[in-house]
Amino acid sequence: MSDTLRRPEGLFDAYFFDLDGTIYLGGELLPGAARTVRELRRRGIPVRFLSNNPTKDPARYAHKLESLGLPTSPGDVVNTVVSMVRWLEREHPAATIFAIAEAPLQQALARAGFVLSEDPAEIDVVVASYDRGFVYRKLQIAFDALRSGRDVVLVTTNPDPYCPLPGGAAEPDAAAVVAAIEACTGVMCTKNVGKPDPDILTAARAGIEASIERCVMVGDRIGTDIAMALAAGMTPGLVLTGEATEDDARGLFAGGFPGYAMRRVDHLIPAAVWDELGWTEGEN
Repeated sequence: MSDTLRRPEGLFDAYFFDLDGTIYLGGELLPGAARTVRELRRRGIPVRFLSNNPTKDPARYAHKLESLGLPTSPGDVVNTVVSMVRWLEREHPAATIFAIAEAPLQQALARAGFVLSEDPAEIDVVVASYDRGFVYRKLQIAFDALRSGRDVVLVTTNPDPYCPLPGGAAEPDAAAVVAAIEACTGVMCTKNVGKPDPDILTAARAGIEASIERCVMVGDRIGTDIAMALAAGMTPGLVLTGEATEDDARGLFAGGFPGYAMRRVDHLIPAAVWDELGWTEGEN
């Protein structure tokens, strides 16, 4: 392994994983992902999965992981559908919501007891999310609510400008919706509940007793996964199976990066444990 990279010498008490680019890429598990998760579970170490994508609910992520050979409870998956609902329950429990969002978030808000409305006179919070059904009518409703003179706030599920698609394509994400609303209203978004904000990590830690210093957040994006871990005080682990490159890792270490960087996710497991298990590089 290159001297640029650094892997842990011991196991942590809990593991938090990004999904796309870390555990799987498109419709296939990445090398080493299955045996890493299985070994951690075999040892009774908590494993959670995080995603900024609000177009699926945790049950759909769990179904995908199961179809890839990693049976997973929906409760072990936290995405921005979960973190948005939890944040609103905490900060705006009686709010009437206008959600520019797809069905999973709309349904989760309704299940949580929030009143959803398209009447600008009733709206307390405008939620701007990844919405492939975003049309001018929705922009007008947000515009009228935010310019009503009442104390209406604009929040978002995630700050991503675009969402990568298989084959190198991409499509606009929640930041594009937020930008449209900000541009016409002059009202700035005041809260993001997705990575890199630690709120989503706080939601994922629910029910886990391990101290944050004994947890590791593993992902392929420096600006979201790694930035969130650092902001939360959690050990960051960068994998080079997605967006980040070895040059990126080199730059991090030059700046005093306190975490780890690995070519693939199973390098998160210490070398001594590899020897104990008889693992080799060529296996998955």
